Parts: sequence; C-alpha cells; structure tokens
Amino acid sequence: MTSDEEFKCCITTCGLPLNENYWDKQYQNNETGWDLKSVSPPLKEFIDTLTDKNLKILIPGCGNAYEAEYLLDKGFNNVTLIDISSTLVNNLKKKFEGKPIRILHNDFFDHHETYDLIIEQTFFCAINPALRIRYAAKCFGLLNDNGRIAGLLFNIIFEKEGPPYGGHKDEYMLLLEPLFNIKQFDVCKNSIPPRSGNELFIELKRKNILSDFVNLYSISGITCSGCKESIIDVLNKLNNVKSVSINTDYSELLILSDEKLNKTSLENALSKDKKYQLKEIKN
Repeated sequence: MTSDEEFKCCITTCGLPLNENYWDKQYQNNETGWDLKSVSPPLKEFIDTLTDKNLKILIPGCGNAYEAEYLLDKGFNNVTLIDISSTLVNNLKKKFEGKPIRILHNDFFDHHETYDLIIEQTFFCAINPALRIRYAAKCFGLLNDNGRIAGLLFNIIFEKEGPPYGGHKDEYMLLLEPLFNIKQFDVCKNSIPPRSGNELFIELKRKNILSDFVNLYSISGITCSGCKESIIDVLNKLNNVKSVSINTDYSELLILSDEKLNKTSLENALSKDKKYQLKEIKN
C-alpha cells in the first residue's frame, strides 16, 4: 500500500443509550428476562473452588446479585457491588441490610479501586458492544497484580438488537488476550438448560503489564473498516507499539506498548488525514 492509499473511508452507525434512566425503567417495570432468580451454576461451581475468604471481589452491573448472596453464605467478607441503576441499588440496600457487603450506585467506568477478583455475570453483554475495548482496559486497571476476571459471556448472536448483546469466542479473544492470560475460555458444561451451548465460562488472569503501557484513546474521523485497518497498520509500525485494537463503532482505540507513548507521535503518524483526532481516556 502506498502512502497516498493508507486511509480509506465510508459510513458506520451508533448504538442505544443504555444509561441510568434506561436501566431504572427495566427494574421498575420488572423487564428483567435475563434474571435467573438464583446463582448461575457455572459461577457457583467456580466460587466453590475459592479458599481465601478475604479476597477483595467486585461484581459490576450486578443485577439482583445472587452471586453475592452465595459469596456471603460461603463466608466471603469483602464483596463490592456496583450498578448504574438507582432503583436497583435501593432494592439491594434493603435486600442486604445488615450484611457485610458494599453496594455502590455508580458507573463502572468511573470506579477507581483495585480488586483481586471481578465476577462477570451479564454485565459485559448488557453494555453497548462499542464499550467492550474500554471494558477490557477498565478491568485490567481495576485488578491487582495477578488479579482475575471469572464469569460468563454469551456464545451466540441474538436476532433481536440487545441488550443483551451476544458474540463469539474469537472476537472476545481479540479484545481480552492482549491484557489477560487465558486460564479458561470454554463452552459451559453446566449452564441452565435454556442457555446450554450458548455460554462461555472465562477465567482470565491480569498480565504483568505496567498500567502506563496500556493506552486508551477516543478517536474521531474513522468511518469504515477500511479506515480502521489502515490506522491499525500505520500505528503498528511505530516503535514500541505491541498491539492496536479499535472498537466496533470506531470511536475508541487501545494501544499496548513497551513504554509510555507520546500522544504527539501518534498524532504525527495519523497526520496524513487531518480528520483523525485523538483524546486520551483516563482509566
């Protein structure tokens, strides 16, 4: 490809506004078809393997938090729930009143602490797929050294537009493998019958990468897969860049590097076309 052919473009679209108001209405109207009414069997089995009751555990987008109930029953004493819905959070505070658990009304992407374990149960599939790169980077940033994510991802593409949003193992691996070592990533053998064959159980361990070398940016100006692939190719040629990923609506860019990147060097690499603009996302 010549330098004049490095950038091409066309058109893409955006997703639904899955904000606090949306999720409040789901809980207020009892439109919670994803709710299993109990801890999911794969996560129950995983929790049964955990021996350190002092693990600092986060459950983001926690829903009705049956996994948290089970953790408390098993003697875990450092569990945090976080959800964007004030309706749900108020319900959970009543449900767990007097129990040793922390319940936060907050946006997961605005949360700043560190944990030993993040339990994933329906949160990944509930956010706009365009946020999945940011999800991976955020989980990386929220985990202690050797921290883990464990939980369930859908292994199916849904006919109806989500949430929930589905996907398949190969696309998930592209997002998660740069930041995490894969311990388990397999089709569940003990899903509830309606989800049999359609769930993946994941257990991922945070890689030993300095946070300064995980670079997340918003990017404007990409309008098609041609732009996307051209930008990935250009940035991969920069010194110290290890990998480049761009999300599904071409609005966010994740770069792993061997040293802290200089934003100016990235902008210079993209200067062939002035429409591309970068802004760092603090994680």
